[in-house]
Amino acid sequence: MSNPGPSAKAVRRVDLNAIELASSETARRINREIILQLIHSSQPISRADLARLSGLQRSTVSQIIEQLIQERWIREGAVAQSPRGRRPTMLLLNDELVVLAADIHPRQVTVAMIDLTGRLLSRSTLPLGSDPARSVAGIIDCMKRIRDSHPRKSLEGIGISVPGRVDTESQLLIFAPNLHWPKYDIKGAVERGMELPTEMENAATACLMSELWFGRMDGVRDAVLITVSEGIGGGILANGQLVTGQNGMAGEFGHIAIDPSGPRCACTQNGCWEVFGSCNAGLRYYYQSDPKAKRITFQELLNFAEEGNAHAVAALAKQAKYIGQGLRMVTAALSPELVLIAGDITSAWHRFSPIIEAELEKSTLKGEPPRLLATHEGDVARLRGAAALLLQRHSIRSNE
Repeated sequence: MSNPGPSAKAVRRVDLNAIELASSETARRINREIILQLIHSSQPISRADLARLSGLQRSTVSQIIEQLIQERWIREGAVAQSPRGRRPTMLLLNDELVVLAADIHPRQVTVAMIDLTGRLLSRSTLPLGSDPARSVAGIIDCMKRIRDSHPRKSLEGIGISVPGRVDTESQLLIFAPNLHWPKYDIKGAVERGMELPTEMENAATACLMSELWFGRMDGVRDAVLITVSEGIGGGILANGQLVTGQNGMAGEFGHIAIDPSGPRCACTQNGCWEVFGSCNAGLRYYYQSDPKAKRITFQELLNFAEEGNAHAVAALAKQAKYIGQGLRMVTAALSPELVLIAGDITSAWHRFSPIIEAELEKSTLKGEPPRLLATHEGDVARLRGAAALLLQRHSIRSNE
């Protein structure tokens, strides 16, 4: 393999495999990921430009391209104009290739069909109950309806993001205190019901994969993504690699106590970060300031704040302050160059970002605080994360 250029080095961070001894197979896999990511970020693009940007030999690029075309990951497009010489045929991701994504929350799930560019083609939301078998059966039925409504698309598989941690060996959901489901093989049930390859991962880690696959992470090697919803979760990118830890439990910052005298958390401890900074906490602040207020959703709380409701504005400001304060332990432990926030709060980012940034500046131990960015609004980041999870792992396995 030739020495890759700067762009290839920025892309190589998406190799999410465990560290292994170098081999020709490892090199082929890395080269394939480099080329696939360059096509995604620069399409339409010629073979010659891929060779130039990646630093790989043209023969190596051509071999990878033929394999990706054969596997239908990419397609040839128009022939470009050229001032001299042979006119190049441009390459694009195959937009007929799609995946199904499911984003599971404690009370509802959103199912969507997403193409390789991250575009949502169809989306449906349904309620979830306390019985996982019945709930997953409903998810499968929804997936089948969406699949059947797009008969011309080539469905590659299914990605699932969950509000908890997935054991790296068993692929079982082993920690999800807000979901309250007994032990159940979600991945296995969906895989059997749909007869398609299925991948499942924590929502924050999946969102971080989405930023790596679809987003703005070129050159970033140290980042943390925090999901703010019913709870708070974290995904970690350290030195260009996703960190999952023992049993997949790395990143549970939401269950670190910031005030042991605080309210009881779903994990059975007191004063965890998520009881102060989650969307449920924001609602609790609103009800405390206005005890006669009717029960509302977090989206309604955001709407009330936009309409000038003083109780709603104060509740969201308090939530934002606690999010910023909780980030102190994240930045002190990991020193990321970038902090990404995902969840419903990003749709009111003008309210949250100034407060969170001020807290970050106050709590940074040395030097400049990390950059703070919001991901896509609402559940879009988690859906794209579930899709990126499947695309990343499936594209690697296609080459094995």
